Amino acid sequence: MAKLYFRYGAMNSSKTANALMVKFNYEERQQRVLLMKPAVDVRDGIGMVKSRAGLSSSCLLVEREGSVIEALDRATGDEPLHCLIVDEAQFLSKAQVMELVRLVDDRKIPVICYGLRADFIGNLFEGSQWLLAFADTVEEVKTICWCGRKAIMNARLLDGRVVREGEQIVLGGNDRYISLCRHHWSTGETGPCSQDEDAPVND
Repeated sequence: MAKLYFRYGAMNSSKTANALMVKFNYEERQQRVLLMKPAVDVRDGIGMVKSRAGLSSSCLLVEREGSVIEALDRATGDEPLHCLIVDEAQFLSKAQVMELVRLVDDRKIPVICYGLRADFIGNLFEGSQWLLAFADTVEEVKTICWCGRKAIMNARLLDGRVVREGEQIVLGGNDRYISLCRHHWSTGETGPCSQDEDAPVND
């Protein structure tokens, strides 16, 4: 039975590597799988997905106001699809998440989404909010804070310090974000040093 999966995790929890491995597993079994991501994410180049571990693949892009189903139909034509994998799913709109629901319920295509749950100040992303509401299965991809606790928060950095204000979507990597446990996200400590040195600032 087809299901909608949402696999979320903090920054650097190997979500993209997981997505690429799932794609490889389908292809190894001679099944057709498509990898898709929102077009707003151009960090890896246009139409590419890359993991920190070095895995990469081309992907289908969907624009912010675009239709997931229309993009999928253009890419697949009449050929059957065994699975759709969506990376950076937090950037989807509610309408696009509802399209994924229809793909699962009406076309019986499994859809596996990977993404962040919340932004750098702890607010849910739009795509994540509706995936949490409608996914059949919600799973956490775990990673750890520098202190060894489970990291569940994404902190944005400016000159190495945690910031609390700014646009929700600012693309970046390890130079811009760090995953922290809730305690160290609250205190702004980004490593084993004093709280005063790493106190949060407003940008």
